[in-house]
Amino acid sequence: MSMPPATPPLAPALAAMAGLQAVVSIALFAPGVLAPALGIDAAMLGLFPAAVFAVGMATVVWGGTLVGRFGSFGVARLAMLAVAGSMGLAALAAEYGAVPFLLAGVLLAFAFGPETPASSALLGRLATPAQRPLVFSIRQTGNQLGALVGSLALPLLATTIDPRLGYLVIAGIAVAAAVLFSAMAGRYDHLTHDAGGRRVRLVEALGIVRRDPQMLRLALAAGPYSAMQMVLNTYFVTFAVETLDIPYVIAGLVMAAAQAGGLLGRLGWGLAGLRLFVPGRIVAGLGFGMAAASTALALAGEALPVPALGVLMFLFGLTASGWNGVFLAEVARLAPAARVAEATGAILVPSFLGLVLAPGLVTLAVLLGGGLAAAYLVLALLTAISGLSLLRNPR
Repeated sequence: MSMPPATPPLAPALAAMAGLQAVVSIALFAPGVLAPALGIDAAMLGLFPAAVFAVGMATVVWGGTLVGRFGSFGVARLAMLAVAGSMGLAALAAEYGAVPFLLAGVLLAFAFGPETPASSALLGRLATPAQRPLVFSIRQTGNQLGALVGSLALPLLATTIDPRLGYLVIAGIAVAAAVLFSAMAGRYDHLTHDAGGRRVRLVEALGIVRRDPQMLRLALAAGPYSAMQMVLNTYFVTFAVETLDIPYVIAGLVMAAAQAGGLLGRLGWGLAGLRLFVPGRIVAGLGFGMAAASTALALAGEALPVPALGVLMFLFGLTASGWNGVFLAEVARLAPAARVAEATGAILVPSFLGLVLAPGLVTLAVLLGGGLAAAYLVLALLTAISGLSLLRNPR
């Protein structure tokens, strides 16, 4: 009788899944950083994330099915190929306009949507329940690592060589990552290959969330939280250059402070959820924190010297970019053990809806004359309300 395969180690899988998110993150983040150098305005810039998040709402639900069919690293490999193609198309946008930019966003959605369910399914199998707040938070630092590298490296590439080179470098990294993930698949994918083998239907997946009041409150909070993070990451450099009158490269450095805050936040909130506080209360408190930081940026940003603005943006990132890891750990804790990928995909649907609506909110704020500051204020109100709702009976 053959013995079942031994459980492979957690650390390499955790590092790889954090790397997966880092590459997807820098690809998502790149257009916002490179837009001023390429002469892309806020209206055209909004096409890219809107396409990513609109199509991503479908692909995130398919994540459970894809994991069951191809395994977590099989999905990761496909995601990296989608990133490479997306960045190739985005490099054409400055010359050929909105169509390749829109198509780049659509293609990136096939990486952005499934990668979180794929990693949640694998890490949920490898980590113990006690480890999950920290493990999921470490994994989510990939988002901040990618954004931090993008904030520092992409403006330098844009100003010293060519803005389009940034897209091509990201594409090359994605291809290399696809090769690495192919090599790791044989060791790990048996854990998730049958985790979602049946077809995942949206209504059924959403039912997992709807039947649990606390998961439902998390789902409703995910929309405003995600919208706030998206507006911070996608529009701050444009806001800093056009509204705060900060030089482009300095704006990138200030944005890097926000990403450093998000990186520290994802680790710190994970440790706090592991040792000090109820994770549900941490997620609630982060809604209040990002609301306060967003309000301060909108009302006082122009009056702040650059060092003080950097501190404010660090605190903004600590909350608005630091919530994801402890949030996903809470989802994994509340979900049925064998259905973590499905529950993660379902609870990310309202998250993606917030991401889809956020560019529209920004466009409306600009058209009404309030500018990006008005969008930050509206999102501050919504995230504060969401934080308040999560204070009800966290368990």
